[in-house]
Amino acid sequence: QVELVESGGGWVQAGGSLRLSCAASGSSFTSNAMGWFRQFPRKEREFLAYSTAGGYMRHDDSAKGRFTVSRDNAKKTMYLQMNSLKPEDTAVYYCAARSTPWGSTRHAEYPYWGQGTQVTVSS
Repeated sequence: QVELVESGGGWVQAGGSLRLSCAASGSSFTSNAMGWFRQFPRKEREFLAYSTAGGYMRHDDSAKGRFTVSRDNAKKTMYLQMNSLKPEDTAVYYCAARSTPWGSTRHAEYPYWGQGTQVTVSS
């Protein structure tokens, strides 16, 4: 069992920054790979980044250079630092976790999800 809670979303003007947090509880945090996804209206969830139990971080091409995933095992929290935000980044952002230590870019391979946090970027 893994429980996830996202926070840190909100409104920001284009060019600004936000830092999302995903607090995990339940099973062993260090044994789980975790990922960030976002979902636009009427579309399926899209991969942004993941963090493996071994400390490897992967970012989607759309996120490289602007978004950075990090992980604090002591606090059992994963973060997504988002810089240079654009209006097209407006979406619901989700935290996800797997019961395996390696990550995946496919949302269907993550059985545990948070409720999501809204990010709205305006110009």
